[in-house]
Amino acid sequence: MAQTKTIIELPDFVTVRELATIMDRSPIDVIKELMGNGIMANINQQIDFDTAAIVAEEMGFEAIQFSAVQEEEEEVVEEKLAWRKILAEEDESKLQSRPPVITMLGHVDHGKTSLLDVIRQANVQAGEAGGITQHIGAYQIVHEGQPITFLDTPGHEAFTAMRARGAQATDIAILVVAADDGVMPQTREAADHARAAHVPIIVALNKIDLPSANPPRVMQQLSEIGLVPDEWDGDTMVIPVSAKERLGMEDLLEAILLVTEDLNPRANPNASPTGVVLEAQKEKGRGVVATLLVQNGTLKHGDTLLVDHHYGRIKAMFDFTGKTIKKAGPSTPVAVSGLNGTPEAGDQFTVVASEKEARRIVSEIETVAGPERQRPTTLDEFFARLQQGDTKTLYLIVKADVQGSLEPIVNSLEKLSNDEVSVEILRSDTGSVTESDVMLASASDAVILGFNVGADPIAYAAASSEQVEIKSYNIIYHLIEDVEKALKGMLEPTYEQVVIGRAEVRQTFKIRSLGRIAGCFMRTGEARRNGQGRVIRNKKLMYSGSISSLKHLQDNVREVKAGFEFGVRIGDFDDYQAGDIIEFFVTQKVEVA
Repeated sequence: MAQTKTIIELPDFVTVRELATIMDRSPIDVIKELMGNGIMANINQQIDFDTAAIVAEEMGFEAIQFSAVQEEEEEVVEEKLAWRKILAEEDESKLQSRPPVITMLGHVDHGKTSLLDVIRQANVQAGEAGGITQHIGAYQIVHEGQPITFLDTPGHEAFTAMRARGAQATDIAILVVAADDGVMPQTREAADHARAAHVPIIVALNKIDLPSANPPRVMQQLSEIGLVPDEWDGDTMVIPVSAKERLGMEDLLEAILLVTEDLNPRANPNASPTGVVLEAQKEKGRGVVATLLVQNGTLKHGDTLLVDHHYGRIKAMFDFTGKTIKKAGPSTPVAVSGLNGTPEAGDQFTVVASEKEARRIVSEIETVAGPERQRPTTLDEFFARLQQGDTKTLYLIVKADVQGSLEPIVNSLEKLSNDEVSVEILRSDTGSVTESDVMLASASDAVILGFNVGADPIAYAAASSEQVEIKSYNIIYHLIEDVEKALKGMLEPTYEQVVIGRAEVRQTFKIRSLGRIAGCFMRTGEARRNGQGRVIRNKKLMYSGSISSLKHLQDNVREVKAGFEFGVRIGDFDDYQAGDIIEFFVTQKVEVA
């Protein structure tokens, strides 16, 4: 008789570490199973339920989705909140109330930053010791004895990017709407992002002091996007405020406390510390400084952090005022130094017993998934490694638009080899750069050279993840010259084109004052008004030039992010066709390493 499989319950998305914990297996075993199914994932990466279910079945478990075993819709929504997951894993008797975490969202110029500044300054003036001496991307205030944590993010793009990495750190979203402007495109988008995260929304109706303010019209607009004000028997609190006149701040903070009381966010301050990276950068004289939000447990000075494949003992810890502190409990933002690398925003951190233990965990992961290169192989950096004796061979992958171009490039490159160093071409082919090319380059520390070709979206994403350099050229002489200089250690600063986004043309429009406009959908990355673009049709370059017009809906904009529709015109090009691909790029100066 077949052995009955153990049933486990999994959410819609789960990290590799969480899945391993649920099955009481090593994360290394889970990574091996994922690799066996063609999926490369690190220990903190999220996988969807279907993928997790396949892995679980191969390891002797039967997976059931949360939503399939829970009857009440409210229960399902609660499970999607990050802090609800923490509650589910903790002993109820050990849980204590924690400060709510707030993020402000909304349309540009509607006053998000002004409101944050007023709240922050008022709290300092009300008696908080010290002043705001250091910006760390988050801060706490105290209202009626209740601490409240604010995340100072640039908008819903950052909010959504954090969620995409499995790091939903926000409890409540404040949607800022100007009383004179009303609901704008970014307002609708921000509301959609907050709802998708199942985060309660409070509307801050800003600029009510202006003569042109029209609150009833704005409330009608809010109702039309599903945010019915409580004044109209809805469930959305709309608080009239004015950052300029400092009106309504007390009411807004009271609204936050009311929603917090209903949510009752809790955590176990005595648990092993865990949380999320809000931002990180290298600072002169201090090394890597990471801003962390503690979500569970109490982080202490001297703890050893493990963040993805980065680790280190906390050498210094500061609160948002720049004051040195020794410990930080749940919902507390802190800046710490001591990590051996720069983690990404949204990475989850844990605390391990020692740096030796952290090195062991990272080593095990790298043994399975392959070592993480300390730096990418680039032409700029090749000579330095050559001088150190690290390498005597430059590995290349060459892609060109046609065979007639490919052959002379390959022949010229092969002639550059000499007795001391050599050029080895791992692959030469026609067509755009593919994910397969990137994976080969990653495994071989190779550089990809493209002549009159681009890369598909999957290849660009893989190149970014694997730290593989893709250099593009449209003159054969420049390509050969750069490689020759790298071999001789003479590579001088150059300017190179860096692709920042790709869009698909869906339809075209004729505007009398501008000409033909391409109506596009932004697939990956972003488009910038001050950048450049090239039109690609059937993998052939049709046109390249500066962006002359960039619009989102009816508004002229400076940039457009992935996932949005927009209109664009490049130079004086008029022959757009549905299905064309538009690559957006910027020209950047590349310094010698």
